[in-house]
Amino acid sequence: MGRSFFSPGRGADPGERFDPARDAGYPDPPPRKGFFTDTSVCIGCKACEVACKEWNAVPEDGIALTGMSYDNTGGLGGSTWRHVAFIEQQLPAAGQGGALPDTVDLGLPTATLPGADPEHREHADFRWLMESDVCKHCTHAACLDVCPTGALFRTEFGTVVVQDDICNGCGYCVPACPYGVIDRRDGPAGDPAVGLAQKCTLCYDRLSDGMEPACAKACPTESIQFGDLDELRERAQGRLDMLVESGETTAQLYGHDPGDGVGGTGAFFLLLDEPEVYGLPPDPVVTTKDLPDMWRQAVLAAATLLGGAAAAFIGAGGGRR
Repeated sequence: MGRSFFSPGRGADPGERFDPARDAGYPDPPPRKGFFTDTSVCIGCKACEVACKEWNAVPEDGIALTGMSYDNTGGLGGSTWRHVAFIEQQLPAAGQGGALPDTVDLGLPTATLPGADPEHREHADFRWLMESDVCKHCTHAACLDVCPTGALFRTEFGTVVVQDDICNGCGYCVPACPYGVIDRRDGPAGDPAVGLAQKCTLCYDRLSDGMEPACAKACPTESIQFGDLDELRERAQGRLDMLVESGETTAQLYGHDPGDGVGGTGAFFLLLDEPEVYGLPPDPVVTTKDLPDMWRQAVLAAATLLGGAAAAFIGAGGGRR
């Protein structure tokens, strides 16, 4: 259910927002659900990661730090459905195009290295950017298009879910995802989902019972907000305007635009820097967008070849007479 190739605006009147659940065959679906992740208030506590694993029985995927930051998972994958990214940014030093904030004397003793000028201190100011990443639940999802068994399906909430009992582990969905979200689980031994495609379900079982997803429930700062997607978009725009007015000129929304290359996403973000800084593609495009044209060209080429072969056969037969 819900497997159809990308076609902007397909199935909707001009000016009407595309509804992926209705397009998937649900005659009267509820309002589309999704996530709005406000990275400006993320504290990197990883409560979302833990809650996701506990509720969905997702196995641990390494508890050792990467050595590059406080990140211990590295990215989304078959055993990581929520991933908190940590980005440490160096800020410009005084005299290099930036101004350092005034320091506050707390009356604490200070220490200087041998031979160092006690009157001169070099500042190395930085800021942490933190972002809890997740499957985007695209409006036009390439993973749905390429799944040969129908294991991936569109729910009545507009989300995309994998059915383990139908997935054959072919992996076609892995390269199809423009965000690199979905992957096959590679361990531990004995896990029935090993080798199968795995990703966030937006806690479909909880949604079906009127509950919010586990990660949003556990987030202590409400960085992860769950609700009706249209309402979340309005809330996000208000938050963006507030940040820009307060001086965060690089703040921007990511994935909220229904006119982008995937028709907008069901999980979108407020970022404090460019998407590339967070490891997100700047201009994602559904990878199956050109498949209909490719098939039409293939059919046309095949018809041309058959027509040429038939003409040659008829011509050869006429010559023998």
